[in-house]
Amino acid sequence: MSAEILHHPGAALHAQATQELRQMLVEGQIAPGAKLNERELCELLKVSRTPLREAIKTLAAEGLVELLPNRGAVALTLTEEDVLNTFEVMAGLEGQSGELAAQRITEAELDEIRAMHFEMMAAYTRRDLSAYYRLNSAIHAAINQAARNPVLTTTYNQVNARLQALRFRSNQDGQKWKQALAEHELMIDALSRRDAPAMRAVLLAHLDHKRDVVIEQLRGHVLRNAQA
Repeated sequence: MSAEILHHPGAALHAQATQELRQMLVEGQIAPGAKLNERELCELLKVSRTPLREAIKTLAAEGLVELLPNRGAVALTLTEEDVLNTFEVMAGLEGQSGELAAQRITEAELDEIRAMHFEMMAAYTRRDLSAYYRLNSAIHAAINQAARNPVLTTTYNQVNARLQALRFRSNQDGQKWKQALAEHELMIDALSRRDAPAMRAVLLAHLDHKRDVVIEQLRGHVLRNAQA
């Protein structure tokens, strides 16, 4: 039986809806705490309710959506304590990924990461935050894959999903964005030299700086709401 016959169009619709809804959540088009309106999302994403609901279940499993009794699906909201606890775990995972990657990465994998880095620099020059974040995430995922530890990768993906929207918004500050790009240059350098301690150090520093920006933004948002 051919692959074409086995292909299920519903699976493609589910994947498309999941990807587009994930981007909306990460980029803040759906605000934290907002209810996901199925009718509006079906119209916007041009899908029926079945693939949309499957997409919502997938994103709930990833940690971007919460399924609440009597409220349905809402975009994830993290308190300051949640953010601190999650970044604390994420820093350790990033550091270990970087250290193992520096020891195990192949030249082909390194070339691919360098290529994505150059694309990311171009996105930064254009101030295309959406493209920049997509490439940034792909670089971090590639570093994690180069560590060659499937247990680490599974845990990394689960924890990182909770932080995607916050990591995206952390680059909206121009100076902080510039600093993040400079830290990525240091990552490429450490990987190229196969310097595991340096790679761990730069990733830990990178996550600490992200955490500080996110906490600053979160506190600012709380303050503005209190004054409104």
